[in-house]
Amino acid sequence: QVQLVESGGGLVQAGGSLRLSCAASERSFNNYAIGWFRRAPGKEREFVAAISDTGRSTIYSPSAKGRFAISRDRAKNTVYLQMNSLKPEDTAVYYCAAGRPFGPKPEHYDYWGQGTQVTVSS
Repeated sequence: QVQLVESGGGLVQAGGSLRLSCAASERSFNNYAIGWFRRAPGKEREFVAAISDTGRSTIYSPSAKGRFAISRDRAKNTVYLQMNSLKPEDTAVYYCAAGRPFGPKPEHYDYWGQGTQVTVSS
């Protein structure tokens, strides 16, 4: 089992940046692909980005591609989501999840964090 903890959310103006972190204490964390998802008020959960267990492969949603970057530091058991050029429509609770195989579907992921709020003001 893996317990995931997100951090780094907050309030930022449009055009600004935030870096989210997803950390776990279990060494098995590095055996899992990690995905970021988000849920905006009144909307369904949406895939944002994912990174393979090795960190060699990444995928992004069309809305995230070119603005967000996912990376992982295996020594620190942490995955990052760097978010640049933020827009008000990026406002949501962001969740990280761990699972196999690597992909954009929520059903690929077995373990979920509690989420961190990102609010982008116009």
